[in-house]
Amino acid sequence: MKRLFFVITLMVSAMMGQAAARQLPLDSCRALALRNNKALAMERSAVQKAYYDRKAAHTNYLPKVSAMGGYMRTGDEISLLSRGQKDALSNMGTALTGKFGELAGQIIKDHPELAPLIGQIGGYLPQVGDALNGVGQGIADALRTDTRNVTTAAVILTQPLYMGGKIRAYDRITRHSEEIAGQRLRAVEQELLLDVDKAYWQVVSLVNKHRLAVGYRDMLRQLSSDMDKMIAEGVVTKASGLTVSVKLNEAEMTLTKVDNGLSLARMLLCQLCGLPLDSQLQTADEELENLEVETRDVTADPSLAFGNRPELGQLQAAAGIYDEKVRIERSAFLPQLALTGAYTATNPGLTNGFENRFRGTWAVGLTLNVPLWHWGEGKYKVRAAQAEAEVARLQVAEVREKIELQVAQSAFGVNEANKKYAMSLKNREKAEENLRTAQVGFKEGVIATSDLLAAQTAWLQAQSDKIDAQIDIKLARALLEKNMGTSGR
Repeated sequence: MKRLFFVITLMVSAMMGQAAARQLPLDSCRALALRNNKALAMERSAVQKAYYDRKAAHTNYLPKVSAMGGYMRTGDEISLLSRGQKDALSNMGTALTGKFGELAGQIIKDHPELAPLIGQIGGYLPQVGDALNGVGQGIADALRTDTRNVTTAAVILTQPLYMGGKIRAYDRITRHSEEIAGQRLRAVEQELLLDVDKAYWQVVSLVNKHRLAVGYRDMLRQLSSDMDKMIAEGVVTKASGLTVSVKLNEAEMTLTKVDNGLSLARMLLCQLCGLPLDSQLQTADEELENLEVETRDVTADPSLAFGNRPELGQLQAAAGIYDEKVRIERSAFLPQLALTGAYTATNPGLTNGFENRFRGTWAVGLTLNVPLWHWGEGKYKVRAAQAEAEVARLQVAEVREKIELQVAQSAFGVNEANKKYAMSLKNREKAEENLRTAQVGFKEGVIATSDLLAAQTAWLQAQSDKIDAQIDIKLARALLEKNMGTSGR
């Protein structure tokens, strides 16, 4: 049991030590930022949306099939016959026998010899009248629609044949929109990588300045201790000792500021990498005594930036969208032709008289819409769209000029950082030699305390300038890569 507890303790200690000493190189910080950043996740979702929008626009080339149905209850049914017509049909036999009676009287009056025959026929008239009344009533009943309850159902197919180029224009617009979303994702990625580089090298710079501040404080502590001994021996005045104490306090305050700045810089780097802000994150380059920097001068190459900058790609795709909008405006005033087909069923059915059952039929046809006269509306809309397209093209030209200027400025920044670094190395050598000479002279008693403090301050400034020059080279090259559009490649 004790052995198991000991093994578990060792494993936990190892895990805690590994977490506490987590060191990440710049590439790992970049990879974490690209994987965890929320802004990038939103842009990836926007790319997916643009992809599905393009898929949806492509379906406009294909036939659309839809189903529809309806029910309606009316207070009165539709009647094909008027009330008078219904009564006439229902009493058709009675009216006929009445007419026959009048006609028979006139015949007997004119031809008395036909009276027996007409009397014999008159005996059958009631039966004939009733039969004709029944026939008339049947006709009236057959023409009853009973449309108080109407139910309809239909399946409709629509296939665009020619829409004036609108469908193809929308398809191209969604393709340009998808390209814009992809370019915007690249732009956010490059901006994020530049922010990560800045935060990473800021941490490295502050760690080195912290190390430098600690060395400077320790140097002043040693000098303060020596001054106390020299004051006790009466070699120097107490005022000189107080001057060193003031410098020591300033060094302590500077070290505190560096500590606070380093903590905030680490938190910023953790936030960019998607890690908890209290993560014990260390950069792989902060333990190096001397950073490796590339001091080769660079030349501006705007042509490479023109092909890689996502901002320019977005504007070029946007210009393509405006060109397609011109075609859309023009298509609204061109003939539009579509094929339609449908199968429709109704209750009451209509194909075999009026029946209280579903009856259906199919239909196929063409629909043609030809705009004839709109007082020049189409012409004005097309010209407005053309003006927007021209604005987009001018924006592309303007951004190309700005990108060329950015690349030139970035190249100058790299070359200037290289020169500052070379100068900082020379200044550091001179400051170290000056400090060594001042320390020897102070020990020999030929250099005043103020001169020694000035030499230490100059040494501190030279060391700080050298660190700043190294970081400036790193950041200038990162900015050049971003302006060239090659970040992350």
